[in-house]
Amino acid sequence: MKYKLQSIMFVLVAFMLGCNEYMVVAVLENISADLKIQISLLGILVTVFAFVYSICTPIISIVFAHVKRHLVLFGLLVVFIIANTLTALAPNFYVLIISRILSGATAGSIISITIIMTNFIAPAEKRAGLISWVYSGAGIANLLGVPVGNKIAEIFSWRYSFAIITILSVIVLLLLISLAPRNTPQITAKNTSKNTESIHNTDKQDFIKDIRVILTCAFIVFACAAQFSYYTYITKKLLTKYMKFSPASVSTLLFILGVVAIIGTKLGGFFADHGNMKNMPYLYLFMTPALIIVGLTMHIKILAFVLVALMVIVSNSFGSSVTVYLLDIANNHYPDALDLASSLTPVFSNVGIAIGSLASSLAIPYLTLGHVVFVSAVFAALSLITTVLQLKQKHI
Repeated sequence: MKYKLQSIMFVLVAFMLGCNEYMVVAVLENISADLKIQISLLGILVTVFAFVYSICTPIISIVFAHVKRHLVLFGLLVVFIIANTLTALAPNFYVLIISRILSGATAGSIISITIIMTNFIAPAEKRAGLISWVYSGAGIANLLGVPVGNKIAEIFSWRYSFAIITILSVIVLLLLISLAPRNTPQITAKNTSKNTESIHNTDKQDFIKDIRVILTCAFIVFACAAQFSYYTYITKKLLTKYMKFSPASVSTLLFILGVVAIIGTKLGGFFADHGNMKNMPYLYLFMTPALIIVGLTMHIKILAFVLVALMVIVSNSFGSSVTVYLLDIANNHYPDALDLASSLTPVFSNVGIAIGSLASSLAIPYLTLGHVVFVSAVFAALSLITTVLQLKQKHI
């Protein structure tokens, strides 16, 4: 029974983090109107969050390697709650940036610790499925949290959307204090000599140098850049101005994208149980031309939206596969790099998000917002190339 409750808690953690990260995308125009800031400038909020997320996650993993994971998790959640509350109260762009920096600095390590706890509490036959459910938390955030937050922003204020996340985060923290596992295996300062520390560091260095790990991380970067170079601006501008949907339908359309995101995540869990990465090339072989077609047929709104929905499925299907793949490499060859392995998917996902959102921001003045999917197509092609190269490496 406790295992099931812990699993639900871990999904709630991912949901909470997903709401915080993606809510900004849903309420960019509301923030722009409230704080009198150009929407193109506000795209930096996504980029800054992602860069800080990717930089701080491995640093926190290394610095707190000898501290019990549950204590690190609780401390990070407290900082996250403060940061999210600051977002809700932000009086200007500068405070908003600071709040997103603090959120990004903690979010990656929170999900990393959650994933590694999941890896230990789950029975072997259910591990991939449970990890996929944790990743589904972000999809559920798209499904429920982001559309609801968008509607709350329209009726009341975007600030209320983030205030609700703070309330949810406090509840999650209180539940985790009683449910989070206390005994996941890790290196402790008490039994770590200079020689063993050297061995641990060698494991981590060799793991990060492994060509399979390098290619997998490159794939994660390009896959996320392919998604977020257009998804950052998917709300009112793309859906209403270019696809010609009515403003009233935006929340419904975001809800649909949330549903297909969960489908993609669960599809990833299936892939993780049936050959891991071997299906990825086929998905990105579809995604590259699909993005080009969307750019050319944006005015045919039903076709364009269906293709976007299919691309959201593809974009959310790799998380479980790459995470299980990296954890298996660490378990089998570099056991002391397990914490590092658990952090790589969220870290490089946010590197990709940052690169994708930045690339689209730079390209919009030349391509227009409606054609930014051509930038995504380039990243999708790079995803295809790296996953093909990765599959040519020796098996685990």
